[in-house]
Amino acid sequence: MPEDFLVRAALAGIGVALAAAPLGCFIVWRRMAYFGDTMAHSALLGVALGFLLGLAPTVGVILVTTGIAILLILLQQQRRLATDTLLGILSHSALSTGLVALSLMAWLRIDLMGYLFGDILAVTALDLYLVYGGGALVLATMAAIWRPLLAATVHEDLARAEGVPTLIVRLVFMLLVALVIAIAMKIVGILLITALLIIPAAAARRFARTPEQMAVMAALIGAVAVLLGLGGSFGFDTPSGPSVVVAAMLLFVLSLVPIGRRIDG
Repeated sequence: MPEDFLVRAALAGIGVALAAAPLGCFIVWRRMAYFGDTMAHSALLGVALGFLLGLAPTVGVILVTTGIAILLILLQQQRRLATDTLLGILSHSALSTGLVALSLMAWLRIDLMGYLFGDILAVTALDLYLVYGGGALVLATMAAIWRPLLAATVHEDLARAEGVPTLIVRLVFMLLVALVIAIAMKIVGILLITALLIIPAAAARRFARTPEQMAVMAALIGAVAVLLGLGGSFGFDTPSGPSVVVAAMLLFVLSLVPIGRRIDG
């Protein structure tokens, strides 16, 4: 029988993979990888805010990442700077501000490496409720906005002309990314969350024929990466969060291998 902490770790990782899959697909389709980095980097500032206000770090992360998402949309509306420039400014500013804020809290002793790279083996039963409760909310909301978000992804101007509230849909999507980052922070860590969002979706893209198929396949690939990563971490005594991402990377590499290739002659 596997140890209880391994079972909890596997369940938590699979829960994050299920919630991250549809979001990761849209991040890949909309070429928003840098946005994912920005939201993830701002999570450390959320951790600092949570400790400063006496809140749970997860609550602080949700507050800060939500604020960053809203600020990004407001700055995009002004059209003074390109989006990638705005993302670069917000990403590095939030990460650096979070590190400075935590260093100024002399009374506070935290496991910074745990926040940066995750500690999936320390998942508790309460964390599982958070992962699956938050994941269910993410999936239900994604189901509700799937069609308008897909239309806006294919052609935003046309979708707007057809009455799709593209601004609201984009804001909801960004808030969902913020929520997933908050619940995944303990699993793979702040610096690796974007990889778990993007790599399974990128690996699934080659094999899927419809957007829905790609989301399902991304969830399966993410879940397999979690199990392989945990197995590798336990067997080779490597960090758990990075091991999950390495496993996802290997699955992505395997997805690039040609299959069913006919040899003529």
